Amino acid sequence: MSLAAKKNLFHFKSVLAFLILTSLLLLISQMAYAHGMSEADKQAIVDGGNLHYFWIGATHMLTGYDHLAFVFGIIFFLSHFRDIVKYVTAFTVGHSITLIGATFYAIQVNYFLIDAVIALSVCYIAFSNLDGFRQYLKVNPPNMMIMILGLGLIHGLGLSTRLQELPLSGDSLLLNIISFNLGIELGQVSALAIMLLLIAAWRKRDSFNSFSLIANYGLIFFGLFLFLMQMHDYSHDQEKAPEMVMASAPSSTAGSTTSAQREDRLVINLPPRGEIEYKFNMNEGDVVDYTWSTKDTALFFDFHGEPKGDTTGYFKSYQKSTLSRSTGSFTPPFTGIHGWYWKNNSVENVEIVLELKGHYQLSESYEKKRKAVAVSVEPEGEFMDIEPAK
Repeated sequence: MSLAAKKNLFHFKSVLAFLILTSLLLLISQMAYAHGMSEADKQAIVDGGNLHYFWIGATHMLTGYDHLAFVFGIIFFLSHFRDIVKYVTAFTVGHSITLIGATFYAIQVNYFLIDAVIALSVCYIAFSNLDGFRQYLKVNPPNMMIMILGLGLIHGLGLSTRLQELPLSGDSLLLNIISFNLGIELGQVSALAIMLLLIAAWRKRDSFNSFSLIANYGLIFFGLFLFLMQMHDYSHDQEKAPEMVMASAPSSTAGSTTSAQREDRLVINLPPRGEIEYKFNMNEGDVVDYTWSTKDTALFFDFHGEPKGDTTGYFKSYQKSTLSRSTGSFTPPFTGIHGWYWKNNSVENVEIVLELKGHYQLSESYEKKRKAVAVSVEPEGEFMDIEPAK
């Protein structure tokens, strides 16, 4: 085989390996984040304490393909241990500052937008590795240490977004954040060790320069793909908020007869960092019109349902977002309990006004609250007023 043929074969194998690796990372990430969090998972986090936050942080970094791609780009051309420690430390300091600060002070950024910026940071680091500023833009590149520190701050906002979706404890908030961050660092060090071993082994081969070109151009295209994917999801998220119709059934509730028609209005007080659920029973084919809103504060919520009699922990998430208002007409795909989980990540009390009208039944605990027409305390939340059915 000629030298040119060998080089072409190597290039083909490198591209194929990169595509396979990228596909595997995407598959893992979709498996990790394709569904919401069940009540059993939430309770396991609470019961597991800070050790569970530590574990979630580690697994989040190891399945966070965008963060891993950025770290891979940072160390690609670094051969001295001192330089590796210096730049990785700058990234760690950056993302730790915003992870801790944004979570502690309940600073929220749209997760699609922040992930889009993180995707562009992958493009940036690969473009810099290719000396693109001098070759294509004819300018000197920005100070790499400052840029990595700044991009680390952005990555920290993305990590904080993930952390603020978890059931954080108001009494142990700082320990929860620190545990999650330490888990992030463990995951990062583990991934970094594997990357360094692979790059060090490949650096000794004559094919390293060709591989570095393919890998960094691949990182640019990978980052652009992630950017477009996040912006696409962001545009669809904006289109569906705040209105959401769950089924093609008409919004009028007059046609359903499987449950008695009723109407309820609840005012729910949600304290700072608090969380609460409201659920009701519905039969398949029932229809309920709903509206819930706060005055100004956007709440993280998960509108989901669990089949009647199910013991496997299965649940179906219908909508998960961060909004201050949601309204629509809902027809459940199965008989069971359905409703909302709300999480108040702000440092202020929030009042939720929930209005329901249609064919549904309150669960036994909520029915007792309705009949008593009294204040009843839920974990981390409080029903301030429940008007009886009309």
